[in-house]
Amino acid sequence: MKQISLKIKKYSLFVVLCTLIGLMCALPVSAQQSTLPNGPARGTTEMGNTIRSATVPNIDINITQPTTGKQAAFSVQLLLLLTVLTLAPSLLILTTCFLRFSIVLDFIKRALSLQQVPPTSVLNGIAFFMTLFVMWPTFTQIYNKSFKPLSDGQISIDEAYKEAEAPMRIFMYSQMSEDTSYISLFMAMGKMEKPRTLADVPTHVLIPAYILHELTVAFKIGVLLYIPFIIIDMVVASILMSMGMMMLPPVQISMPFKLMLFVLVDGWGLLTQQLFNSVIK
Repeated sequence: MKQISLKIKKYSLFVVLCTLIGLMCALPVSAQQSTLPNGPARGTTEMGNTIRSATVPNIDINITQPTTGKQAAFSVQLLLLLTVLTLAPSLLILTTCFLRFSIVLDFIKRALSLQQVPPTSVLNGIAFFMTLFVMWPTFTQIYNKSFKPLSDGQISIDEAYKEAEAPMRIFMYSQMSEDTSYISLFMAMGKMEKPRTLADVPTHVLIPAYILHELTVAFKIGVLLYIPFIIIDMVVASILMSMGMMMLPPVQISMPFKLMLFVLVDGWGLLTQQLFNSVIK
């Protein structure tokens, strides 16, 4: 009986506490309702006169047939301009020293038997900034003599093109001054007369000749880079065969020795210096 009476007392206390908490929560609400003379506020969904709705512009594209030759020529020029803009990265790669730098850096990566380190994006970034460093005087000359006068309205587009073409032609020709065999090859295939000066070489002949020349130089440098690392591979392979460990890949053993040799001789510094010397006479 005592246990039952204790339970009843606990239950009655719990009921009293819940009642007090309910009254405390209800008092603020009733006080707020008493302060409102007309009851709770009611909102409206109507917009005021000072609020304007968002405006959506109307886009209209009209395609008409050209009525004059000038309009047709402008359409063709616009099409050619869009085509050149899509090919702009390729033109910058093929007409600068980026081609040589990127190929040589890829050769050194393969010669060291490295698969993932450094990534290709890192090598391309190194080649890009090295190219920017080497080509900066040429780009500055193009900006000062071509782009800036054109933006100021001092020269026309044709004159700006000629002013921008001249420094690039001089740079490409300076790289091939010691070996003009590719220029003679393309001139012969085009059945043109043998050039006497740079002015006699058309741009559409100079660019492919320069590309082949850069590929040849890059492969020559790559072969020279491969020679010491091939010797290390041959020595390691002969030692493994003499020890009877023919199932062990020689590359797995020779790669640490290649890296040690490359780091000890400051390979990155020597490679960068020789690449700059090969471009800057």
